[in-house]
Amino acid sequence: MDVKVLGTGCANCKQTIALIEKVARERGAAITLEKVQDMRDIVGYGVMATPGVVIDGKVVHAGGVPSLAKIEGWFAA
Repeated sequence: MDVKVLGTGCANCKQTIALIEKVARERGAAITLEKVQDMRDIVGYGVMATPGVVIDGKVVHAGGVPSLAKIEGWFAA
């Protein structure tokens, strides 16, 4: 699973990364986690509010820290 966290490195972005890493570790999910901080790249995904999360090329979240339940849903399949 290819996961990208879109954001400029703010506290919410860091918290989002930590939550994704925690859930992936707990579920034993193999992920590639990338931080995307370039605003042109972020806007290229159509994300106007950060943090944003892209999984396998699809934007699944934008604006604010996603809930733990939402993140767990991404790894449920």
